[in-house]
Amino acid sequence: MKRALIHIDYTYDFVAPQGKLTCGDSGQAIEGQVLKITKQFVEQGDFVVFAIDRHEENDPYHPERHLFPAHNIVNTAGRDLYGQLEPYYQAIKTMANVYYLDKTRYSAFAGTDLEMKLREREIQELHLVGVCTDICVLHTAVDGYNKGFKLVIHKDAVASFNQEGHQWALGHFESALGATVI
Repeated sequence: MKRALIHIDYTYDFVAPQGKLTCGDSGQAIEGQVLKITKQFVEQGDFVVFAIDRHEENDPYHPERHLFPAHNIVNTAGRDLYGQLEPYYQAIKTMANVYYLDKTRYSAFAGTDLEMKLREREIQELHLVGVCTDICVLHTAVDGYNKGFKLVIHKDAVASFNQEGHQWALGHFESALGATVI
C-alpha cells in the first residue's frame, strides 16, 4: 500500500516558546519524533508533504481572525519549520518525493491540490504528524477519511495547546475515523 506523511503546521509560531499561537512544551517535546519519522519516510522514498498554514497580515476576511491571534504570517519567521526540521527540510526540499503545501484553513485538503497530488501517486494511506491535534490535524484527518484514505496518527508526534482536546482527538481518530493510532 502506497503511503504519504503529512506534516501539519510544525512551525515556529505553533511550537516555539515565543510563537504567536504556541503549543509550548507539548509541541517542543515531539520534535525528535517528528524529525525521526520524517527521515524514515524520506529515506524510504515515500511522499512527504509539508502542509503549512499561510496567513496574510491583517486579512479582514479570514474566519480565524476572531478566534486566534495572527500567526504564520507570510514572509515572517513564524512560518519556518520548528527546530531541526527547518534545516532538514532545506536539505531535502528539492527531492521529488517532498512537497511543500500552503494551506489557509484547518484542513490540508481545503482549497489545495493535496488530494490531486496523492491520487496521482496512487497513495492510499496517510500518516499524520504535527499540531494542533484537535484542530488542523483533526480536520485534515476528517477530510482524509471522507475521501477514502486509510489514516495513521503518530501519537508521539502530534500535540496541542489544549491537552483535553488533544486526548479527545486521539480517541476520535480511532472511534469515529477508524484510524490507527500508533
